[in-house]
Amino acid sequence: MLEKMRNIGIMAHIDAGKTTTTERILYYSGKIHKIGEIDDGAATMDFMKQEQERGITIASAAITTEWKGYKINIIDTPGHVDFTAEVERSLRVLDGAVAVICAVGWVQPQTETVWKQADEFHVPRICFVNKMDRVGADFFGAMEDVRKKFGCEPVALEIPMGSGQDFEGVIDLLKMKEICWDSETEGEKFTESEISDEYKELAQEWREKLVDTVASNDEELTDLYIEGKEISVEQLVSALRKATINRTLVPFLCGSSRHNQGVQPLIDAVVAYLPSPDEVPPAEGIHVKRNEEEKILVKCDPDSKTPAGLVFKIQYDREAGILCFVRMYSGKISTGTQVYNVGKKKRERVNRILRVNANRMEQMDSVSAGDIAVFVGLKFAQTGDTLGSEGMPVLLESVKFPEPVISIAIEPETMGDRAKLQETLEILSREDPTFTFRDDEETGQLVISGMGELHLDVLVTRIRDDFKVQCRVGSPQVTYRESISTAADYKEEFSKVLAGKENAACLTIHIEPRETGAGNSYTCAVHDNLIPKEIYEAIEQSIQSCFTSGIRMGYPCTDIAVSVTDIKYDELTASTFAFEAAAAEAFDKACESATPELLEPVMEVDIECPAEFVGDAMSQITQRGGMIVSMDEKSGESVIHAKAPMAKMFGFSTNLRSVTQGRASFGMVFSHFQVKV
Repeated sequence: MLEKMRNIGIMAHIDAGKTTTTERILYYSGKIHKIGEIDDGAATMDFMKQEQERGITIASAAITTEWKGYKINIIDTPGHVDFTAEVERSLRVLDGAVAVICAVGWVQPQTETVWKQADEFHVPRICFVNKMDRVGADFFGAMEDVRKKFGCEPVALEIPMGSGQDFEGVIDLLKMKEICWDSETEGEKFTESEISDEYKELAQEWREKLVDTVASNDEELTDLYIEGKEISVEQLVSALRKATINRTLVPFLCGSSRHNQGVQPLIDAVVAYLPSPDEVPPAEGIHVKRNEEEKILVKCDPDSKTPAGLVFKIQYDREAGILCFVRMYSGKISTGTQVYNVGKKKRERVNRILRVNANRMEQMDSVSAGDIAVFVGLKFAQTGDTLGSEGMPVLLESVKFPEPVISIAIEPETMGDRAKLQETLEILSREDPTFTFRDDEETGQLVISGMGELHLDVLVTRIRDDFKVQCRVGSPQVTYRESISTAADYKEEFSKVLAGKENAACLTIHIEPRETGAGNSYTCAVHDNLIPKEIYEAIEQSIQSCFTSGIRMGYPCTDIAVSVTDIKYDELTASTFAFEAAAAEAFDKACESATPELLEPVMEVDIECPAEFVGDAMSQITQRGGMIVSMDEKSGESVIHAKAPMAKMFGFSTNLRSVTQGRASFGMVFSHFQVKV
């Protein structure tokens, strides 16, 4: 019953109340029987020891619950920028999202990041303005901020009755009723009543805005509206559902999750307005044939004979081993069956299928299209892999992850632990695609890289506590990039006699710089049927390897376009080894003549502070080579938007707190790489 299923994510800035809201959804839907608070380390979705100690969500956690006959798969995502990959891979497989917005902070830095990610994956969403009980809460200000920042059309389904300490409940603009929650039953019980005289005028004004906005997005309702005819609640709900799924409108609700107010209408809205798996556009895939690649649409059909599922997350469990989180897009996979890993071109056996409920698992016999489950027993699967059938190999679009920007050296306390540390790092890098490790050839050190100081701190703590490997770490180092500033051509002739046989290759490549942030690209302009496919693959593999090994300093390359313009092939002397070597040499020589340059990561920094400390906060950022971009006012505080080199931002938090008496806070998001001065 696909129409009775919802796959949703809860997304927001750190501390906006995602996990608290999810906890209430689980409680009211009967999934849990006691509300766990984050401050006590008892929240259901924050089950990792690290999350309980730090009071933040680190890994996206999945859980399944039921509400009024609907099955809801929920993924609670992290809000901290260092764990943005967790949000990225969750949104890739979700059909809808709930954006939790702080009623005081409005749109915060990470809200912008997750909103853009949701736009990229075309995810319909509804907004829940949380923390209406806090001083300075402003529901209408938050709505206007979303409209201004994201250019979307918000529509209020509820308005608050009071704010801050005077927050009493909400007014449902569809039913035109007041809803007040009973604090003694932890918000489980609530009363609906007629709207009091105090709020009648305001409610009527916003009801008219609701009807006007929804009607203007639906031709049928527009005609009724112009004719002055009554539009029923059912017609409004139907039109609003259509507009939400098409992403032309964003429904807004409000409440206070911490004080158990406003959550039940939010779950109703999830069911009413967010799409079921068969209401979203079919997933795009590539039908992998021998000689050509053909684009194909994968319809969400549980009865399809050709299964297709995407591995969107890998998690290590001490008892079960590697857990693969899979979203099924087509067909059905049963326990004990063999599946085909399309990207790796390997067969794998699914030993067990589990329904995931945070840190508890339930056994399942099979999983069908539209659902999310965990597979146990896959040996080769990685994040982004497609599981399907060998007869119809469809490769689903993978998830793209940002590059790591910060590195630290790590070493085991005893030499006997080195192999164990290496094994642990392999498990963690398989779990988290934004975490990498390598042996530095120049220093002989083991270097780990991630998205930020907190990201690496969490991983190092996991190495010590979860995997019981004692280690020492060095101070953070910025991960630079290398690129070129001019175009160049280079012809390379390679010849070497190995085991009495001559290995020869000759090719010409053209390289040129790409736009900032465009990434690397490889193309081959030579199409000769006499040249074997292995030769083309060897050249491409060699160039891709060169992208990671750098030009002069050994840092990964970025924003370079490489095109092979000529290949001289002799079947008597040609070998894949020779062409690999020729391509690598041609790349190095071409880059050397194309004026190589070193790039450093630049961060977008948003500082929130009281007006009297604006000058001090600006001074701190400019002293570090930062540039002030703009400034605006929000809820009585000033927000400074700036850009600064990451290398100079270490220790910024301590300095900022000291000059603002601890009253300023800031968020950093990776922006781009620029030439290091």
